[in-house]
Amino acid sequence: MSYTGNVTVGGPAQTRELPGLTITKVAVGPMDNNAYLLRCTSTGDLLLIDAANEPETLLHLIGTGPLGKIVTTHRHGDHWQALETVAKATGAETIASVEDAPDLPVAPSELVSHGDTIGVGDAHLSVIHLRGHTPGSIALCYSADGELADTPHLFTGDSLFPGGPGNTDNDPARFGSLMTDLEHRIFAELPDGTWVYPGHGGDTTLGAERPHVSEWRARGW
Repeated sequence: MSYTGNVTVGGPAQTRELPGLTITKVAVGPMDNNAYLLRCTSTGDLLLIDAANEPETLLHLIGTGPLGKIVTTHRHGDHWQALETVAKATGAETIASVEDAPDLPVAPSELVSHGDTIGVGDAHLSVIHLRGHTPGSIALCYSADGELADTPHLFTGDSLFPGGPGNTDNDPARFGSLMTDLEHRIFAELPDGTWVYPGHGGDTTLGAERPHVSEWRARGW
């Protein structure tokens, strides 16, 4: 199966092979959450982004592991329903932002902030703090030398989707904060080829979204 990024709850996962990293995407739970299992191609180490729901599905995907780390992109409950079960079953470290950690069911083993790096084997993910959907929402960016240099891969949680930023509950201050971080920390820093993996639904690229950023700012959501 060629990778499209379109997965459905109860359906098969999709896997994408990149230089240095394999990404497997699966949809779980009643809110159609995406979970992403990352595998370092040189060491076999695994990292899970958002243990959202259906721990049995996620554990089957992980297999014999070893799963070293689980990163939670933000504090909303639909993104961590399986966190405690998967962490206990695998012994994985748990990682979250400083701001959102107090609201998680498991106290994180590691707290991260903007500019930090999270390793998965020989691969590394950059932490990008995007304030607005929640105070501590983070995105994770993977890039590498050579072929991948112009096409980073960005896991955005609920901060960026095809068609616009994540929900800020009609709060102008939160919306403005999120838009500013998206403009300055994402669109100003990363190229159009950057592939975006959101917390729900299908994927997109920054190139597909960039022409609409001013429209999002003007409409206010």
